[in-house]
Amino acid sequence: MKQIGFIGLGTMGAPMASNLLRGGFQVTVYNRTASKCEPLEQEGAQTASTPRAAAEGKDVIITMISNDDSIREVFYGQDGILDALKPGTVVIDSSTISTGLVHEIAAAVAERGGQFLDAPVTGSKPAAVEGTLVFMVGGSADVIEANRDIFDTLGKKLLHMGDNGSGAVAKLAHNAMVGIHNVALAEGFAIAVKSGVPADKFLELVMNGSAGSKQAELKGRKIIENDFSNQFSLALMLKDLKLASSLSDSTGVPSPMLGLAKSMFQAGYTQGYGDEDLSAVVKCYEEWIGQKMGDQSAGK
Repeated sequence: MKQIGFIGLGTMGAPMASNLLRGGFQVTVYNRTASKCEPLEQEGAQTASTPRAAAEGKDVIITMISNDDSIREVFYGQDGILDALKPGTVVIDSSTISTGLVHEIAAAVAERGGQFLDAPVTGSKPAAVEGTLVFMVGGSADVIEANRDIFDTLGKKLLHMGDNGSGAVAKLAHNAMVGIHNVALAEGFAIAVKSGVPADKFLELVMNGSAGSKQAELKGRKIIENDFSNQFSLALMLKDLKLASSLSDSTGVPSPMLGLAKSMFQAGYTQGYGDEDLSAVVKCYEEWIGQKMGDQSAGK
């Protein structure tokens, strides 16, 4: 059985590591906040004190880190992953980071005789817990197939997007749409609810009409019930939209809808909703219309 070093035990990383343990893999975990390792220790994981210690001697290293600065530290910092790589080690990065950094790390891993896959995911916390993530992967098809057992343990689908960097590009384009769809859902709710249409009836229409979306399915009830418990934070969505905007700028692709969505999530972040679920962007609209989406008594 493969020995895996897993680095980054946040909202997504912790349940992913747990699923690997349940799948019978030998897993060593590292997290900057060491207390997050304790539940996984109880499930049978070994704990490392540094990224390097988590990576030493492992067949596969998986990273799930929140942003470019943090992942640079994990790879290049003192006691970083690159210091521990042995020839043949496979590094799977499931973070959402800039495409430039993906290419940089892929080259650094290759220089040390390792193999790199950029493998970001979609599905948020529930899918991470249930092992039903969707992976979009850039890198060698042979390396992907050699590690199919890991991907099958963590997710329900793997899409090979192309060479290194293509997984990261696909994720940023995808999350641009997620952000746009969330703002569209919030705006639709605001128009309907302010005019007296019950939010639950409007959501039923959306789910059965041509405006339906995965975001309506996942976030519609949360909005109505004023439940913004974090599945994927507003702050992380804003980070992803900024990365997507930089990518569109670098490629010369006009992206006016992305720009508007980014501005809305920036407004939500400025209002203090960054640690809440990304669907909390609807709170901006609630302030504008003067009522909660699920409050059917308001405005009557």
